[in-house]
Amino acid sequence: EADTFKNAFITFILNALGVWSGTWGVTLTNQCALKGTSVVLECEYDYPIGNIVMSVRWSKAQLISGRWDLIPISELPSGPDHFKYMGNYRGDCNLKVDRVQPTDEGAYFFSFVTTLNRWRKLTAAVQPSTVAEGDTVRLSCSSGCPEQPEVAWFKDGQRVSHPEFQAGREDAGGYHCAVLGQERVRSALVVLTVHYAPKNVTLWVSPSGAIVAGDTVTLTCSSEAEPPVRQNGYSLFKDGEFISSGQRHIIQDVQPSQSGRYYCQAGNSIRWRGSDHMNSSEVHLDVLYPPINVSLSVDPPHVTDGIRVNLTCTSAANPTADNYTWFRRSATSSSSLWVQVGSGQVLSLPSMEPSHTGLYLCIVRSPLGESNSTEMMLAMEAEQQGLFVYRCCLLMRVVFYLINPNPSHSNNSREPHDSW
Repeated sequence: EADTFKNAFITFILNALGVWSGTWGVTLTNQCALKGTSVVLECEYDYPIGNIVMSVRWSKAQLISGRWDLIPISELPSGPDHFKYMGNYRGDCNLKVDRVQPTDEGAYFFSFVTTLNRWRKLTAAVQPSTVAEGDTVRLSCSSGCPEQPEVAWFKDGQRVSHPEFQAGREDAGGYHCAVLGQERVRSALVVLTVHYAPKNVTLWVSPSGAIVAGDTVTLTCSSEAEPPVRQNGYSLFKDGEFISSGQRHIIQDVQPSQSGRYYCQAGNSIRWRGSDHMNSSEVHLDVLYPPINVSLSVDPPHVTDGIRVNLTCTSAANPTADNYTWFRRSATSSSSLWVQVGSGQVLSLPSMEPSHTGLYLCIVRSPLGESNSTEMMLAMEAEQQGLFVYRCCLLMRVVFYLINPNPSHSNNSREPHDSW
């Protein structure tokens, strides 16, 4: 049923342009007919007074051996009375087509001959009329006269140097031929359609300015192509990984993890240099956000009395955090107040002592906001202190023994008042 419907309408292209000299002329009307019905192709013609019409002829344009020729309808393979001339020799040139068939579709031309002159039309043809970029195109022009006049070709009003060429996307448009030196004598316009792969593939990001976490971001891909790229002909990639298909991709509540390099791909089934798809340039999506994931670390991890201790505050932020403030709450004080004890990403304690112990936190600031770390307890390890004292005492005893291994026989007869 689909195919029957597709072929149900038959188009007759009748060209009204031709040679105009005085009152010479033919007026035709393009028509559309249903398959199986009859249709009358409406036509009128005129000529100067003093001429007597000797013959009339309807022809149909057909492509034969690479050239467009006008074939009289009497020579077409159709049944009897399929074409019937309904006009006369005084200005009416109507043609009836009975039981219209798909093979009747095409361009028809009318001509007539008088006692003093004959009226013909220039017929232009482009073969093929739809091509892929790089294919060969041939332009042909016929007049229907025994002696063909010298003609020139024009595209959108500009002279065409060669009637045969390899089509580029810039060659698409309307063409006509004209008698050289008498350019007003011209054919009807014929259209060349050139299919080509997408070019100027571009990925657009909206908004175009700074993008902050939580914003809505729209990525849109565009291209120039013939035929135009369909919605499913576009694909979006991030850092080389496929994200989605379609011309538009919307990210709601954008997050820092969605920062990266994006590009889009466009394809319309036309290959170019061996590729089915064309890529846009990469676009860097940079999501700005205030400090997050603030954490503290201590170096060295085992803190003892007298050593140097560094506390470091780190965070993730875009742009990078530029302000760090340190606060401490003493573990031995009954006060719950926090006291500012320093600034900068690293807080250094050159010589650890009991007064340095307590709870620490840092506040990180950037142009987009601030955030603070969780509290961290800094304390000296008691076991490490005891071990340190024991080793010191053991070292002192060993040294004393080496100096005086037999203290009871020394010159000093004083009894030791300490027992090791």
